[in-house]
Amino acid sequence: MKPQVYRDPRPKEYFDRFHERGRTREPDWVYEAVRIATTLYGWTFFRARCISSEKVPPSGPVILAPNHFSFMDHFFLGMGIRRKVRFMAKSQLFKAPMQWIYTHGGVFPVRRGARDVEAFATAHSILERGGTIAMYCEGGRSRTGKLADKAKPGIGRLALESGATVVPVAIHGSSHVRNWRKLQFPKVTIQYGDPFRFEQVDEPTREQQQATADEIFDAIKVLYAGLEAHGRRGVVARVRAERRAARRGKKRAATA
Repeated sequence: MKPQVYRDPRPKEYFDRFHERGRTREPDWVYEAVRIATTLYGWTFFRARCISSEKVPPSGPVILAPNHFSFMDHFFLGMGIRRKVRFMAKSQLFKAPMQWIYTHGGVFPVRRGARDVEAFATAHSILERGGTIAMYCEGGRSRTGKLADKAKPGIGRLALESGATVVPVAIHGSSHVRNWRKLQFPKVTIQYGDPFRFEQVDEPTREQQQATADEIFDAIKVLYAGLEAHGRRGVVARVRAERRAARRGKKRAATA
């Protein structure tokens, strides 16, 4: 695995064009083409399946908050939903020729190692238009195969400043995606949790940002622990049982 590069030497002005496109235009046909290709790849080789994707609101501003193990997590995340998911990706990825695919697919850069206010401005612009943003609680990719010990405050800041609905997401199995080189393809499961939102705060303190990020990350940990303990079949069985119980409750309430 290549070492992480935490600082991009290119100036802020280099990325202005990517932010301008992200703020003014929606993803085009490139998004759908990449989504179809990666979905077929995920379904076929990684047996990727989504659980409770209906919990993602069909409209309005949404922040998807998944854990992060693999470069494929971006694609796993959007497989089971019809909403176009916009991603905040490290600026080092924005190099020719791939930067054309990223920008037309709705991806925008964040300059790691810098306090990048432009990335947050772009994210807010997308949410204000009712879009969907994916932001990883752990910041970068976990390289240990385990969830990080603590969330980064960035997602807490975005959730508080925007007041957008947050959907925690657990992606299980993607830590072994690189094993494809050994012809080993792990089974990947994506589970969407119950949506929630926080009261909007215009200028949250660092402590508020961290507390909110921790709360979001705790929800991810609960989902992930369930997949670890019970596997895909066990979680699916539990979700179905909960749905049946909810339907029975509605019927009893309707006849009371």
